[in-house]
Amino acid sequence: MKTLIYTHQAAKQLEALPTDAKEAVVDALCRYAVDGDGDVKKLSGRDGYRMRVGRFRVIFAEDRTTILAVYIGKRETTTYRRQ
Repeated sequence: MKTLIYTHQAAKQLEALPTDAKEAVVDALCRYAVDGDGDVKKLSGRDGYRMRVGRFRVIFAEDRTTILAVYIGKRETTTYRRQ
């Protein structure tokens, strides 16, 4: 199991989500941290990964023991232009 860490910005973005979306994102991140399951792809052109949770995206970095969530938001916004 990997440790989940949220940046200050990602934590604020998570808190701003509707309750059902927030629960889905947290569940997806926890499932990925424990089992490695999830719709995850490596980002092209820069470091990091993206996780798709419905219409929301989580941009994160990871190493052997940690997952650092950098951005959480809707795909319709400028998700891939940030961070």
